[in-house]
Parts: sequence; C-alpha cells; structure tokens
Amino acid sequence: MKRTVFFISDGTGITAETLGHSLLAQFENIEFDESTLPYIDTVEKAEAVAKEINRVAKDESAGGRPIIIDTIVDKKIRDVISAADGYMMDVFETFVDKLQTELASQAVNAVGKSHSIIDNKSYNVRIDAVHFALDNDDGARTKHYDKADLIVVGVSRSGKTPTSLYMALQFGIYVGNYPLTEDDFDDLRLPASLREHKHKLFGLTIDPIRLSAIRNERRANSPYASLSQCQMEVRAVEAMFNREGVPFIQTTHLSIEEISTRIMATVGLKRRSL
Repeated sequence: MKRTVFFISDGTGITAETLGHSLLAQFENIEFDESTLPYIDTVEKAEAVAKEINRVAKDESAGGRPIIIDTIVDKKIRDVISAADGYMMDVFETFVDKLQTELASQAVNAVGKSHSIIDNKSYNVRIDAVHFALDNDDGARTKHYDKADLIVVGVSRSGKTPTSLYMALQFGIYVGNYPLTEDDFDDLRLPASLREHKHKLFGLTIDPIRLSAIRNERRANSPYASLSQCQMEVRAVEAMFNREGVPFIQTTHLSIEEISTRIMATVGLKRRSL
C-alpha cells in the first residue's frame, strides 16, 4: 500500500517533517511518497499547492487521498490548503488552539516564529559545535580532544561523521570522531591518542553485511569493501569496546536521530545552553 504525504510550511518545513516522520513511522506496512513544500507564505502559493494536491488525489483515487501535515500560521493560507482533496493534519489547529485555551493567552501567529531569533539564542553555540565537529572529523586532529564533550569511535563508514554533525547542530555538543582501522586491532587496545580521553568515548558498530554494502558504494569490489574485511573489523572493534569498557550501540537499523539521542541518554549529555 502506498500513500502520498505533503509536508507544507510557511518556513523551512523542518518542523512539519520532523513531526510527520514520527507519526508515519508507526505505520510500517505502508509506503509513503513524501513531498516537502517550504515557504508557502502567500495565498497564491497555497492555491498552487492545493492544485497539486488535487491532481495527486485524482491520480491516486484508488489508493486514498493525500495526507497533508502542515505548520502554516496564516489562516487564509490554511483555508486554501484545507479545501484541497486531502486529509489535513494542521499542527497549529491541533495543538496551538488547545494551548491557547489552557494558557488563557493568545498565540502570536507570526510566520516563522518557531525558528525565530528568540528561539535561537544558542545559534552561535551550535555553529561553533559544527565547526568543532568538522575540524575534528575522522581523526584529522586529536590535540583538541580535551575540549570535546564526546568522541565517537568506530570502523570506517559506521556513521561517525553524520552522527557527530547532527549532535553538534541539534544539541550544540562538541563531538570529535576517530576511525578505528586494522592497524589498531593488533592488541585490541585503544590507540594512544584516545587513551587519556577514554571517559569521553562512545563506540558505533554495524552489521558487516550492511557495512560491506555501504563501502561498495564508495569503493566497489575493493578489499576494503569485502565482506570478510568488514566481518573482521566489526568483530575486532566490538572486542576492543568490550575489553576497554567503551559503551557502544549497533547502528544498522537506526537513524542518525536515534543514534544521537541514544548516545545522549546513555552518557548523560544535555543540550548545551548559553
């Protein structure tokens, strides 16, 4: 079964997407064809969106009408989209109206308010954390590890870099990452550059078959991507983590968001504040 989903916003669409993905993930038996439409901030744009929704609804009438998840503030724009032939889940109508009643206060109803500067006082902190993650990516530098909140370690292509960048951008966490290679597995002990920072380490591991598939996308049919090499590296790195007492998680079936939040919860890290 397949359904079309529109994430519609008068801003970036990130909020609509994040909420939508959390909801849709509960329905594993349905395949979703997703379309994100950001910056729908005029009636004219809304009319064009409604026309597209109606077109899709007509083409897919047998499969069910499109799902619409929106974070549109302007009521006139919302009304145009709600008139389209889709099932609309309006975030503001669903949640803000109820909060107004509970708080006995009127919402601001300002376009882009969820991403305003008032809500982004930690912007510079997060950007600095991203710069730190980039400067300390893939073991390029280790002399700044004393400033790191966390050092992610694992074999090549196990998800270290995207995890580090996500944690930096979303939580302002200073994350370095270090690739463990075959040269590090001789005695199953941590490399010298990591030993003094052992308390900051968190390991990522991955199913060898999945790892081989990922590496083959980068270096097809190479020894680096062979299943036997991947099996050896994963087996060795997990043995090292267990021997050294480094906490780790299996990333094969986890999204970057899930990996990051599980790390935060396991080691007790909190979002960095000013």
